[in-house]
Amino acid sequence: MERRKFIKFTGLAVSSAFVSPLIMNSCSNPNVPSYLKGYEDLYADNPRKAALEYFRNAKFGLFIHYGLYSLLEGVWQDKHVKPSEWVQLRGKIQVKEYEKLASKFTAEKFDADFITDMALDAGMKYINLTTRHHDSFCLFDSKYTNFKSTNTPAKRDLVAELSEQCQKKGLGFFLYYSHGRDWRHPHAPNNDGWGGNARPKYGSREESYKYGEEHDLQIYVEFMKNQITELLTNYGPIGGIWLDGIGTPRSPKGNNNIEMFKCQELYDHIHSLQPQTLVSYKQGLLGTEDFKAPERHFKGSSDVPLEICDTLQPYSWGYSQKDELGHKSVDDVIEMLNKAEQMNANLLLNTGPLPDGSIHPDDVKTLKEVGKRLHKG
Repeated sequence: MERRKFIKFTGLAVSSAFVSPLIMNSCSNPNVPSYLKGYEDLYADNPRKAALEYFRNAKFGLFIHYGLYSLLEGVWQDKHVKPSEWVQLRGKIQVKEYEKLASKFTAEKFDADFITDMALDAGMKYINLTTRHHDSFCLFDSKYTNFKSTNTPAKRDLVAELSEQCQKKGLGFFLYYSHGRDWRHPHAPNNDGWGGNARPKYGSREESYKYGEEHDLQIYVEFMKNQITELLTNYGPIGGIWLDGIGTPRSPKGNNNIEMFKCQELYDHIHSLQPQTLVSYKQGLLGTEDFKAPERHFKGSSDVPLEICDTLQPYSWGYSQKDELGHKSVDDVIEMLNKAEQMNANLLLNTGPLPDGSIHPDDVKTLKEVGKRLHKG
């Protein structure tokens, strides 16, 4: 990238990073989300259009993968399985055994104030948190499940804590939600033709799952709609709903029955609850999503805003001690930002908090230096 273009790009990132949170939260129209400061007139005319314009200019965001899977360092003994966010499936851990991890979830050092300051200092414009990953454990207080952080020793709603800090400091707050894939819900897509790693392939029958005529996907579809409704009504303004698990509805059975997931109905419901909230389903499931969010090796193009997600760990999204060495350097991150800019895309850079919820020291150091580098231009 030419230096002039790089400076222009970094200026966009830094402009938000070093503005006082009080200024960010002082929109003349109190109904305008704090992260959309500067887009008030467009918001008044078309909230979704304002959000899209904001997202196109955002350039840099923080992804956070945190959950029960983060606790398995030093516990999971299978040397052939990396303990990360996919450990339940890859390790074929039975549902009852996996849920025991909830009794050890304290999130003692998960600090939303620190995380949001770190993101701002790095020049980031928004944060995306895994509210519920494929294991179905929720980091929010949902009335539709008992498998949630408020029912653990932590007794905390991490979505609420991060939402409050993002609103206070003018950061967009995006919510990852596992949609097509769930390894706990009895009526989630099963291994009967769905594919896409729908469920772990246990050696014995998982008694908590429903099978055959007892299995009703629509119960699961309604469950997801209810939880997403909670996220959009209980946690202030939401920048976007980021759906994952696309391999399941895109599987052979899914392609024949994709309408069973009622995705367009869900998209419309999201927009009806918060008109500015953007919707993504990875690289696009229906083609009606507001933006695409493929993973790191995406080579295509997009006719809607594009976001590339990548990790600060060498590979894993959730923290993995087996993936400990070689966290991305400052130069690595700057290179990723440059590549994203060349694709006219945002970079959503992931960190996997340690079991106690703290951010890995290597990532803290790197992001701090990235912010300094961007500030200097």
